[in-house]
Amino acid sequence: MGFLAILLALLIEQARPLSFDNPVHAGLRAWGRGVRRNLDAGQSSHGWLAWLLAVGVPAALAALIYHALWELSGVLALVWTVAVLYVTLGFRQFSHHFSEIRRSLEDGDERGAREQLARWLRVDASALPRTELLRQVIEHSVLAAHRHVFGVFVCFLVFWVIGLGPAGAVFYRLAEYLSRNWRERPDGTPSESLRRAAATAWRWIDHVPARVTALGFAVVGNFEEAVASWRADAERFAPGSDGVVLAATSGAINVRLTPQDPAAPPPDETDPGARPEPQLAHLGSVVGLVWRAVVLWMLLLALLTLARV
Repeated sequence: MGFLAILLALLIEQARPLSFDNPVHAGLRAWGRGVRRNLDAGQSSHGWLAWLLAVGVPAALAALIYHALWELSGVLALVWTVAVLYVTLGFRQFSHHFSEIRRSLEDGDERGAREQLARWLRVDASALPRTELLRQVIEHSVLAAHRHVFGVFVCFLVFWVIGLGPAGAVFYRLAEYLSRNWRERPDGTPSESLRRAAATAWRWIDHVPARVTALGFAVVGNFEEAVASWRADAERFAPGSDGVVLAATSGAINVRLTPQDPAAPPPDETDPGARPEPQLAHLGSVVGLVWRAVVLWMLLLALLTLARV
């Protein structure tokens, strides 16, 4: 039933994407803010308690509702699983940003592309050169695909196997959200203990899913280059698991995703091992890479489901 639930959720999400200001996400954001305000007392134990409540309670509720519905009807349990996956897993939660930027660049409207990137990332992108603009779009699109699709996919399956229904999808998405939301603000909130708890927990949780995503990109892309880049250069791309995903992407589609060091000599364009700077065509390569990885993992899940049946 896990394969069917994921397939239905992806199809529904493609046909009717969930809006950013939907009541489910708004409720979860309010829940996270409420936990932070009431439990953030500045001590390490309070930080971990707040994180466990913020992430664990919604995930536990998702599992309890699933089991309660299963006792009544397997169909109702499937409907609940699809509903949970619909609000936690999917491309359309971020892909509209990528599509608008790509369309603007294809039309020659670099200014519009920079404005759309600025709205997406909430940064000033007005001075970005074209190469850096393309690099930022590729990097953030790949990381968003990992966090909204592949990471949710992995955690959902792990929790599903141990009998917790769709709790893994809720657990992963909330952990990722809190790692971003519980960062230092201008007013000094949240406390250092809360920020450290959210960041540490996310680093542990995302360790395996990020490597599954990187492996998928390697299999459906240039395997040798992806693995070599992953093993040798992950820390140069980004700290932690993000660097693993970006390194594998760079090798899989043969593109440079680390800015050139101004002090270093320019790369030798005749060197067959030198990766080219990002070009507009690489945006299409990213789309193909992500969709091929989705097909790969769905096929593997389908085969495992058939073998179990």
